[in-house]
Amino acid sequence: MPMTFFTFTKYCACLPPLLLALTACVSDAKQTSHAPAGIKAKKAVDTQETGEFANFNQWKDVSDFIDEMVAKHGFDRSELEAIFRQARYVDTTIQLIKPAPPGKPKNWQAYRARFVEPVRINAGVAFWDSYADALARAEAEYGVPAEIIVGILGVETIYGRNTGNFRVLDALTTLAFSYPDTPNRAARMSFFRGEIANTLLFARDAKIDPFSLLGSYAGAIGWPQFMPGSIRRYAVDFDGDGKVDLRNSPVDAIGSVASFLVQHGWKRGEPIVFPASVASAGNTGWEMFIGQGLEAKFSLEELKTAGVTSSAEPPADMLYGLVDLQNGTDPTEYWLGTGNFFAITKYNRSFFYAMSVIDLGRAVRTARGQ
Repeated sequence: MPMTFFTFTKYCACLPPLLLALTACVSDAKQTSHAPAGIKAKKAVDTQETGEFANFNQWKDVSDFIDEMVAKHGFDRSELEAIFRQARYVDTTIQLIKPAPPGKPKNWQAYRARFVEPVRINAGVAFWDSYADALARAEAEYGVPAEIIVGILGVETIYGRNTGNFRVLDALTTLAFSYPDTPNRAARMSFFRGEIANTLLFARDAKIDPFSLLGSYAGAIGWPQFMPGSIRRYAVDFDGDGKVDLRNSPVDAIGSVASFLVQHGWKRGEPIVFPASVASAGNTGWEMFIGQGLEAKFSLEELKTAGVTSSAEPPADMLYGLVDLQNGTDPTEYWLGTGNFFAITKYNRSFFYAMSVIDLGRAVRTARGQ
């Protein structure tokens, strides 16, 4: 997902990126609409996801966390105790974060159809038309094409329509101290505790009530679904109003997405993907390039020697990764991904996600040109 939520979701089974993040940087009572014609602004939340009282202050791990925040960041213990007294345990976050049970094989075409579809394409055209100047400025300053930014915001929240109604601090506290029993439980709890710290620091710096922040069940915020730590590290005040507001400022969201990608390896002017084919008989050397991480690290010559070809003549002086998009019982689709493709996967660690972003952006660009 920034560290977006999707940054830590599994490669294959990303749920729709209403996950990758969702929230507010000001209270709903103070929201103002920056939504363009044809795009519905995020309205004040009528029903929030509420949890149950858990008396987190009696949990030893919470007390230790408070001690750390006092010692490391100068918070007042009584103020933090008051905050955790208000925090609620949200079982919904636990149920949603659990790994999906084994099921049908991965299916790229089915996944793609959820995101490259008329609602998102039409909303994307309206968004691009309304924010053409900001998108052009982001492309000029960061080198990230407008269609990639449009693709990400469309996949994530349908241009601000679905940004989440969980109190971020509730969701993060639940996951930080009561994460389900999975093999990576300790690492996940550590991650979410870090995000609580980032939420409290962000709220203190922005002088806002941390409980005014609304987002996804995993604590992601705003149009681009940034986790709190990613807001602090990568978000930018792109509209120049003196604050970063990823819920109410689409312009800040545009600049912040571009900033995130550049800081994760995006290179101005370089291509993204090329269609690929693999040898089907007598040469299975290409299989060694599957599952080699989210990085372009192989030369075109290495790939060709192993049986990977492309009809598009990719530049020979660049590095690539072999992208496999499984289609259930149908043949797998292959692509050669450049460093720019893998920069998108840092937003959400999924080949499916990155290709959906690329394809949605292209579809919006095409529709806008008609």
